[in-house]
Amino acid sequence: MKAFKYLMVFIFLNASIICLAQQESTPTDEVIVHDPVAIKSNGKYYLFCTGRGIAMFSSEDLEEWKREAPVFSKKPEWADSVVPNFGNHIWAPDITEFEGSFYLYYSVSAFAKNTSAIGLAINKTLDVDSPDYKWEDQGIVIESIPNRDLWNAIDPNLIFDEEGTPWLSFGSFWEGLKLVKLSSDLKSIAVPQEWETIARRERSFKILDKNPGDAALEAPFIFRKQDWYYLFISWDLCCRGENSTYKVVVGRSKSVKGPFLDKTGKSLVNGGGTLVLEGNEKWYGAGHNSVYTFDGKDYMFFHAYDAEDGAKPKLKIKELHWKDNWPIELILE
Repeated sequence: MKAFKYLMVFIFLNASIICLAQQESTPTDEVIVHDPVAIKSNGKYYLFCTGRGIAMFSSEDLEEWKREAPVFSKKPEWADSVVPNFGNHIWAPDITEFEGSFYLYYSVSAFAKNTSAIGLAINKTLDVDSPDYKWEDQGIVIESIPNRDLWNAIDPNLIFDEEGTPWLSFGSFWEGLKLVKLSSDLKSIAVPQEWETIARRERSFKILDKNPGDAALEAPFIFRKQDWYYLFISWDLCCRGENSTYKVVVGRSKSVKGPFLDKTGKSLVNGGGTLVLEGNEKWYGAGHNSVYTFDGKDYMFFHAYDAEDGAKPKLKIKELHWKDNWPIELILE
């Protein structure tokens, strides 16, 4: 009888261990995120997204994700100088490998205000078990100030042009999305400064400058494929659950600086955009995308609001296909 009891305890403990192991990973469609970006390093995928301290996940196969510790256990030292009493809820990161290190841009902002700044953190590795794993904050790269700037320093995305020059696209609402040339170390704006407006929608004239306005666009992401630069942007409204109207449109250009034109030839600066993704009866709004090539396939990462699960924002990963050098519209199921 005693041996039987020990056997039952052993089985129970092992079952508990298995259960805990299963709980460590979450299927893609059940991962709750906003604004996902990804990278592959040493055979493993890493996901970063909006969250307290910047949420981080890892995966072996793009199907099951393990939550890792946040990038920042406490808010960046400079954050309160931009947003007083900042709660460490950091928005819309962007991850890039450069010269053997990992560069993570991120957004510190006050909701519905362009009281915002884009910061940068650098790490030698993404392996959380490595003794070299340590995020080192570099401070502010770009800052926007109400009543001074008609743009918003959030939603950064780094792109290198065909000559290896770094450019940072960013922005939301106000007078549109911007592109600025960075210094060679990626830590500041290059001098002399080079700025471009790469996308905008019509803003009502009478709205005060401090107000985001009604020109609903944000989250630029530039993806280079062959001889084209593709600018993906999110239109309409995020973060409103069942009332979310988020969608993704695209334009393309032979130059990283634009002009980016849609399929009809209309510039994204003049409100153009060819639809790539939108919500449906199962997924309310879908957007804030990023695009990557992994193992010879192109993928779009984004979030969408699950109509069958309380409109929670879920991670979506879809293979992106092309026709006549344009991305084919994705259908959500």
